[in-house]
Amino acid sequence: MLAYALRRAFAGLSVLLGITVVVFLILRFIPGDPATAVLLTMVEPGLDSAQITQRDIADVRDQMGLNDPLPQQYATWLGRVLTGNLGTSLRSRQPIADELATRIPATLKLGGAALLVMFLIAIPSGILGGLYAGRSTDHVSRVLSLVGESMPSFFLGVLLIYLFAIKLGWLPAMGGRRPESIILPAITLGVGIAAATSRLLRASLLDTLSQPYMLMAEAKGMKRSTLLFRYALRPALIPVLTSASLVAGGLLGGAAVVETVFAWPGVGRYMIEAISGRDYPVIQGFTLLMAMLFVIINFVVDILYRFLDPRVRVEERGNV
Repeated sequence: MLAYALRRAFAGLSVLLGITVVVFLILRFIPGDPATAVLLTMVEPGLDSAQITQRDIADVRDQMGLNDPLPQQYATWLGRVLTGNLGTSLRSRQPIADELATRIPATLKLGGAALLVMFLIAIPSGILGGLYAGRSTDHVSRVLSLVGESMPSFFLGVLLIYLFAIKLGWLPAMGGRRPESIILPAITLGVGIAAATSRLLRASLLDTLSQPYMLMAEAKGMKRSTLLFRYALRPALIPVLTSASLVAGGLLGGAAVVETVFAWPGVGRYMIEAISGRDYPVIQGFTLLMAMLFVIINFVVDILYRFLDPRVRVEERGNV
C-alpha cells in the first residue's frame, strides 16, 4: 500500500512541476511586453495610455525581474510559490494568497453542497435506471437526466431566482450571508453534474449486470435487486468515482458562472473579475491553485481505487 501511494504521489508531483512551468509562462507569453501589459491594467478608465513612459516600463520590468534570464525568473518565482507567496493583485494591491484564502471557504462550501445535491439525485436515479432498464421508470429518469444535462447553468440559476426568490419569496436571490443562501446556487450547480453522473451510473450498472457471473446468478433465481445492491453496485461505482473526482475539481474552478449569477463570494467569481480586469498575477495564482487541487483529488481517488477494485491490488503485486 505504501509503495503504491508513493508511486502515485511521485507521479502527481511530476505533473504539478510541469504545470508550474506552464503557469509561469502564461504572463511571459502575453502578446507584446508583459511590463506594458501590466501597466495598462493600472491606467484608470478615461486616461490616455500614452501617459505610460519608458521609465515606467523599465521600473516595472525591474520589479518583476523580467531582465533576468528566463530560468532564473522561473527559479525565483517557484521559490516564492513554495513559501506561499503567489504575488500581489494589480487591482487591489493585496497579497493573492490572502485574497484566495478568504474566498476558498465559500467555494468549498458551495462545492460540497452541490456534490450533496448531485449524489442525492444521481445515485437513486442511476440505480432505478439500472434496476428497471427499459421500463417507464427508466425512460422518465433518462429524459430528466437529458434535460438537466442540456440546460445551461446560468439559465437554470435565473429560473430558480425568478421562481423561488422573486415570485414565491422563499429563498434569497443572491449573496452568502444567510445560511439558506446556498440552496439555490447548490441546486443550480448540482443538477447539471447529477444528470451526467446518473447516466454514467446507469450504464455502468447495466454493463456489470450483463457479466456472465451475474447472468448465471440471476438464472439460478437470485433477485435482480439483490444482485444489484450486493454484488453489482460496488464495481459499478468505479467509473462514477472517476467522474466524481473530475467533477469535484471542476466544481472548485468551474463554478464561476453560478457564483457570478448568485453573487456568491467564491474564487470563481474572483477569477472572472481578474480576467475582466486583466489581473495577470491573480490568473497565475488561481490556475496554480486549481492544478494543485486536481492533483490532490486524483491522488485520493487513486488510493480509493485500490480498495474498490481488486484488480488494482493484483496489478500492484504483479509489478513488485
